[in-house]
Amino acid sequence: MDKKPQMNGPHKPAGQRPQQGQKGQKGDKSGKDQYVINENIHAKEVRLVGDNVEQGVYSLAQAQKIADEQELDLILISPNAEPPVCRILDFQKYLYQQKKRQKEQKAKATKVVVKEIRFGPQTDDHDYNFKLKHAIGFLKEGSKVKAYVFFRGRSILFKEQGEVLLLRFANDLEEYGKVEMMPVLEGKRMTIMLSPIKNK
Repeated sequence: MDKKPQMNGPHKPAGQRPQQGQKGQKGDKSGKDQYVINENIHAKEVRLVGDNVEQGVYSLAQAQKIADEQELDLILISPNAEPPVCRILDFQKYLYQQKKRQKEQKAKATKVVVKEIRFGPQTDDHDYNFKLKHAIGFLKEGSKVKAYVFFRGRSILFKEQGEVLLLRFANDLEEYGKVEMMPVLEGKRMTIMLSPIKNK
């Protein structure tokens, strides 16, 4: 038996567009269930946007007719707007583009790397400058820098000296990183955290 067309549009046979109620089946992980398309849109009128239409407010029937004539789908993209906003696109292509965009965003949101730099409470200038140079490199590459002074035995008596060292370190790096956490003493460690300043 031939399937009856599900749409009123005369230009598109059934089977070439998502059918009524096809927003994604239960357990469907394709992402379709988050979209409202075609006959599932129940607003009286919608605002059409996009390059392939004359933008403006249309009755739902008019908008659906335009979609039918282009053999495309009416996709609700802003349901809470007044009136709701729709685009006329190929639904499968739209899903692909959304998935691709999400993948790109996920790739950009890479894990934050934290590099540690250790000082002694009485670090000499040569060692200090060597570690400062490393910290600049870490911040430039986008990593956070966790610098700490380790107090061994009685050297805890020099904790004020360690704090001064860390604040000097942060000050020397102000062009490359901002202080995320001021010096704090945790056991035998006094730590400061710096995050990279993004280049404009």
